[in-house]
Amino acid sequence: MAYADLREFIRALEQAGELKRIPFEVDPHLEITEFADRSVKRGGPALLFEKPKGSRVPLLINAFASEKRMQIALEVESIGEHAARISEMLEMRMPQGLINKLKMLPKLADMANFFPKIVSGGPCKEVILRDGFSLKEFPVLHCWPLDGGPFITLPMVFTRNPDTGKRNCGMYRLQVYDDRTTGMHWQTHKQGAEHYRRRMKEGQARMEVAVAIGADPATMYSAILPLPPDLDEMMIAGFLRNKPVEMVKCETVDLEVPANAEIVLEGYVELGETRIEGPFGDHTGFYSLDDPYPVFHVQCVTHRKDPIYATTIVGPPPMEDFFMGKAIERIFLPLMRMQLPEIRDVCMPAEGVFHNLMLISIRKSYPGHARKVMHSIWGLGQAMFSKVIVVVDEDVDVQKVSEVAWRALNNIDPQRDIEFVLGPVDSLDHASRLPDFGSKMGIDATRKWPQEGFTRRWPEVIKMTPEVKARIDELWKQAGLI
Repeated sequence: MAYADLREFIRALEQAGELKRIPFEVDPHLEITEFADRSVKRGGPALLFEKPKGSRVPLLINAFASEKRMQIALEVESIGEHAARISEMLEMRMPQGLINKLKMLPKLADMANFFPKIVSGGPCKEVILRDGFSLKEFPVLHCWPLDGGPFITLPMVFTRNPDTGKRNCGMYRLQVYDDRTTGMHWQTHKQGAEHYRRRMKEGQARMEVAVAIGADPATMYSAILPLPPDLDEMMIAGFLRNKPVEMVKCETVDLEVPANAEIVLEGYVELGETRIEGPFGDHTGFYSLDDPYPVFHVQCVTHRKDPIYATTIVGPPPMEDFFMGKAIERIFLPLMRMQLPEIRDVCMPAEGVFHNLMLISIRKSYPGHARKVMHSIWGLGQAMFSKVIVVVDEDVDVQKVSEVAWRALNNIDPQRDIEFVLGPVDSLDHASRLPDFGSKMGIDATRKWPQEGFTRRWPEVIKMTPEVKARIDELWKQAGLI
């Protein structure tokens, strides 16, 4: 059964031995960051700070910060289970014949259960504050020493496409400036920023925004998924949790938020109004620079009677976001293979911080096939930010980074096999020549064919014979070796 809310998820983590309660006072200014960073680097548990300094609101962090916790969050034994479900949906075709069509009805009914459901009320409405509130009542983290201030780091930011009216939910950090305003870190390529630009072109004065903090884990997680524009993240959350997300209308803006949310901020951005946001210790492991971003004005706060503040930190990898990104890699592999069926597997190592390195194994079928895959990846949604793509043959396990490095470094002639292109890059890429624009590199580390100008004989990989391996397996045991 799907988790009803964040509290059920916390109980599940605790029952699995994956959560530690911190009963004493710890400061949200830097100290909680150090706690959380040590825990994730040492393979420690999720942390529930029951008495964050300066706030009566408990704080949850590192809830997704391991493979096991991701499995608990998405209620699976393996993240691959969701990938298999996606594959099944993608392969589903309407069969011929009445009997076979009737057999399909249960699956079609299941698909209908993914769509969000509007309800009249919910726990997030237990307390409604239009006046007399302050964002500083929540234990918002000042994460790293050089940060520009405290940042809300795990928000679900809801906006509406001004052309289609469809809802979008993204995760954009919010720097808290004062009691009622924050920055709105809409990077250039994100859907929230696109909605903002469209409204500016139409000359509208304001854009309504709602921010939900804390919900059931699948709903929170859906906010980071790299989905096509106008594909509702709440529908995907329903798919992941096998149950519709209940949504409730906001009090002061024409938007809906998860009814089970812990905290909801309602307000607007004034089109054209900006303020310096940052610096911020980012997922790259470096501080992203301070830049002007839109200002979010909070008009109304609703929350549960006893809310829990869900948050995360990013920084030198691996951090919690690595495990969240690894699950994306696994879940969306079937979608990538639908576009590029030659792909066997994909890996984005922690050190690549998502956009800096993508390792791909392919079933090579013709000369130049690796380069075709590189350019296709650079044309796939947010995969366009991949700074370095390394393509290897299908017999290479890309989940073993050392194996990829060994094969690639042996297989390439640098001048022949490395290609550079120009295009959009991640806004957080501090090394690019210009903001949002720079170069990318593709490395063809596949075996080279004569048709690709290789005139020598490609060598075989050194392997022991299966017969000898089986014989030594027995002798190894007799020798008492482990």
